[in-house]
Amino acid sequence: MTVAEFLDPEGWFHLGAGPRYMQLWQRLNDGVSRGILQPGSPLPAEREIAAITQMSRVTVRKAFQMLADEGTIIQKQGSGSFVASKPERIEQNLSRLTSFSEDMTRRGKTSTSRFLERGFFMPSPDEITSLGLSSEDSVARIVRLRMADGEPMAIERASLPTDILPNPLSVETSLYEVLERDGFRPVRALQKISAINLSAKDAELLAVQVGDAGLMIDRTSYLENGRVAEFTQSLYRGDAYNFVAELRLSKE
Repeated sequence: MTVAEFLDPEGWFHLGAGPRYMQLWQRLNDGVSRGILQPGSPLPAEREIAAITQMSRVTVRKAFQMLADEGTIIQKQGSGSFVASKPERIEQNLSRLTSFSEDMTRRGKTSTSRFLERGFFMPSPDEITSLGLSSEDSVARIVRLRMADGEPMAIERASLPTDILPNPLSVETSLYEVLERDGFRPVRALQKISAINLSAKDAELLAVQVGDAGLMIDRTSYLENGRVAEFTQSLYRGDAYNFVAELRLSKE
């Protein structure tokens, strides 16, 4: 069945069954759930749908806006509207200290990164506190958009003392591979998880809607001698991750 055939109003529109835009919204939702409108595929233009359905462009626009508000479609300025892609949810074990690259490799996925920031910087108040730096120190910082099989998954901001990471440009794939090579692989970490709503900038990077749910994880990692090696803030897509922790009954 073609999209035009699926949207033919003879098959679904009924006078008195509710507002036109609501009926169109429901029909488009049905198309997504039934796989007629595939994730990532473009929707016909508003004028085209108006012609097929014999509805006004205002009606079509209202239906599109509802779909965009609920995250079913993504509207891109100058490119049109697309069915949103929903990545396969990944279960992340909170009891295992691994890197994003290691996690994706273990799951048979290809991890890639887009560097947003990489180099030496004046430390932020959080970096000063977490890494035990002074305001005069520099911090090695790497900010990356992390992707799995080409799908944006997380924005990761890693901060380290400059003697632990003297050359941030040496990190091309896995930060932990570089740290292990240089004898600074962390052996334990403390993590704090917070639920947030994504800002416009972060939502654009993660290819989701502004205000969608995200998970912020603050992680402070330690070397075997107890020194802080790394402070990382990772912002994950809320629709892409499940975080899992095993709990045991204490016998104390």
